[in-house]
Amino acid sequence: MTAVDFHPRVALASLSGEADAEWARAASEYAGLAVMGGIALDDATREAAREMARDRDRTEFLPDDPVAFVDAQLGALDDEPLQSGFNVRTTTLDPLREAARVCADHDALLEVNAHCRQDEMCAAGAGESLLASPGRLAEQVAAASETGATVSVKVRAEVEGVDLPTLATRVDDAGADVLHVDAMDSESVVADVVEAFSGFVIANNGVRDRETVAEYADYGADAVSVGRPSDDPHVLSRVRDAAEEVFDGP
Repeated sequence: MTAVDFHPRVALASLSGEADAEWARAASEYAGLAVMGGIALDDATREAAREMARDRDRTEFLPDDPVAFVDAQLGALDDEPLQSGFNVRTTTLDPLREAARVCADHDALLEVNAHCRQDEMCAAGAGESLLASPGRLAEQVAAASETGATVSVKVRAEVEGVDLPTLATRVDDAGADVLHVDAMDSESVVADVVEAFSGFVIANNGVRDRETVAEYADYGADAVSVGRPSDDPHVLSRVRDAAEEVFDGP
């Protein structure tokens, strides 16, 4: 398992189509990690992304060559003083391995998306649907880990029939280094995940101020992430200051 550490203990984690290198660079003074994406890697997820763009005007990344795009975006951050990463969506392993190798070359984190709840992605067999198929999720984690990349898995709480601590143990055994947990309205689940997972845990959802940072730290999270307000310097400044106090203070 790869050691993970970044400071401040704040991750940028928007999954909109705007979460690219320019977005990460603009907020780099507030965070220690920026996870770009998510990007669709294979035919099934790319078709799902096209449907999302066509039917609901979602602006997802659909470059001609997604792996080359990952490489270029990570390369644009090579000189920035923050850890970088890429969140990816796939149903097949070969494109995942390619993207993971690129991430490893940039000392970046590869994040498997088991979080997206868009109907099109779930119908394709990606995103949140992986939570109900722990074997497939573990297979993706293992395939990415075998390339030497640092591997994160982004998951969400409150999915019917899914026990996150049990899933955390499964992906831990498969080689995950990071578990990125969208706690939804079940913040205390972070404590259960921390107990079940031996790696680095990032807590997400509602992180806006010192109170929310301290709550997740009390549950044992190693860091927090900011999603929707990741382009709001007022929120990011509060969260950064809180994280420096809570995680790195005396």
